[in-house]
Amino acid sequence: MRQQLLDEPDRYRGRRRVPTPPRSRYAAVVTTAFVGAGVVALGASAMPDAKGVSPSVLDELRQASVTSQDFADRANADDRASRDTTRLAADDAAEPEVWLLPLQGYEFTTPYGMRGGELHTGVDLVAPEGTPYVSIHDGTVTKAGWYGGYGYTVIVRHADGSEAIYGHSSQLSVKEGQQVKAGDQLGLVGNTGHSYGSHLHVEVHVKGEPLDPVPWLQERGVDIKLQVEAIYSDVTAS
Repeated sequence: MRQQLLDEPDRYRGRRRVPTPPRSRYAAVVTTAFVGAGVVALGASAMPDAKGVSPSVLDELRQASVTSQDFADRANADDRASRDTTRLAADDAAEPEVWLLPLQGYEFTTPYGMRGGELHTGVDLVAPEGTPYVSIHDGTVTKAGWYGGYGYTVIVRHADGSEAIYGHSSQLSVKEGQQVKAGDQLGLVGNTGHSYGSHLHVEVHVKGEPLDPVPWLQERGVDIKLQVEAIYSDVTAS
């Protein structure tokens, strides 16, 4: 009973009761039984008339005491593992995917697709020069500098392997190797590289190939064409 009372607080986290796994309950029952045997063994060795007890019986009781400690250690380890698993699951549930628009108050002009006989591999968002733009998702900055016809460019690689490219910047706010979160400023809208006016060129690459950002972001709760975003969204497709 004392062991049961000592274990009881470990089954609670705040006001929510965490169910004890079947294995842990079984281990607790077996542990209680062997602990009882261990108490008997210790008591028998301490009693004045313990000499009347058969040596083989005393050895068995002492062995039961040692075994009971082993079972207790295993039961405690199981309980800790169960609590850790529950905590990790709760942490994962509390951190949904975050996808955002790259900036606010822009004009969606050129879509993804063929233009003048060439593939326009992203979308153009017209905004005044110097307008801050942000990362659409968490990731690592793999490029921050001049990038040919893209002018000053930032490329962010996300955890799922996809990449977002932000081109024609007037100024960059991050460095290569930097970790960024969704909403972190990457740079300022500009007109560098092969550009015909101040705008932000946005591309999405998956496995090294450009995809139309509009449907790809819609799957993640962001409509870049209509300037709508769901801050917390579940990724339904890769």
